Amino acid sequence: MYQDKTLVCKDCGQNFTFTAGEQEFFAEKGFTNEPQRCPECRKARRQNSNGGRGERQMYDAVCASCGRPCKVPFQPRDDRPVYCSECFSNKR
Repeated sequence: MYQDKTLVCKDCGQNFTFTAGEQEFFAEKGFTNEPQRCPECRKARRQNSNGGRGERQMYDAVCASCGRPCKVPFQPRDDRPVYCSECFSNKR
């Protein structure tokens, strides 16, 4: 049903093969677009960009429960309590 296709990578401009097996996998997952990058560029993009998010910024805070200093991935506000990982897990 599927046949191998030759596509051009939008990053490096090289030709790569979108195999029949890959096309079948894409169809099973419900993907409607063909890949735009060759496997090497996809791998490099995943490794270098951390999923496109970059390095996560951490903020210093003091746990509202135990009073220990901690780091959180959001800017703490004065109107909301902040908990360290251990206290946050215990509150769940």
